[in-house]
Amino acid sequence: MSSATAPAIPVVFALSHRELVRFFRQRNRVIGAFLQPIIFWLLFSEGLRSSNLGYVHFYPGTLAMILLFTAIFATISIIEDRNEGFLQGVLVAPVPRMAMVLGKVLGGSAIAMIQAILFMILGWITCPDVAPTPAQALLATLLMAVMSIALTSLGFLIAWRMNSSQAYHAIMSVFLFPMWLLSGAFFPQGEEGLLGWIVAINPLTYGVAGLNHYLVTLSKTTIPLWRCWLVSVLFAVVMLGLCWRVAGSRAKGDFVS
Repeated sequence: MSSATAPAIPVVFALSHRELVRFFRQRNRVIGAFLQPIIFWLLFSEGLRSSNLGYVHFYPGTLAMILLFTAIFATISIIEDRNEGFLQGVLVAPVPRMAMVLGKVLGGSAIAMIQAILFMILGWITCPDVAPTPAQALLATLLMAVMSIALTSLGFLIAWRMNSSQAYHAIMSVFLFPMWLLSGAFFPQGEEGLLGWIVAINPLTYGVAGLNHYLVTLSKTTIPLWRCWLVSVLFAVVMLGLCWRVAGSRAKGDFVS
């Protein structure tokens, strides 16, 4: 007989806190996480200036890149936890599975949000065309929180069935990197044909467009703001629901017989 008797909130807090502690104890990871988006922003923006696309165009895309890759990388800890036996201990404990899912997802989302907020402030200070009002900055932060939860949940979903971080990196290369490239973060939106169709069904497109609305003074995006919120929230809810469902099933290596 088994029952979930432990309260959920302490479990969520403990697992989220563990993700943050693990991140800040890895000094090289912290340095790389904060420097990489700045380097990418500088290099890509300089490269795109010849196409009349520069720092402002690439700014919301860099925020999306931070959220996507930080959130996804954070969920590699699921594979590490399984290989080290920690995940098996959590799974046999009398705690709700949704608490375990939320603990991992919110921990990864918090790491992504810390980096994204710091980069948002950097752009606000250094780029004249990035001039949101305080209300717009707050709404952009809320939208980034929704995006980070959706993307961390996506990473959770992919990592749950894997027992190799190398395989996880391979999935990132063939699936997640194109997801970012085809979100309007790199190429301008509004393309027709197959590329336009792919951009339209990519949920990250709407997050990038929403950040464009809030943060860029002369935003050129044509996607309505309400649609940006609707798609982003639905993306987060669906991904969280799928995480809950997949965490309720057994994966190879979850239990030691």
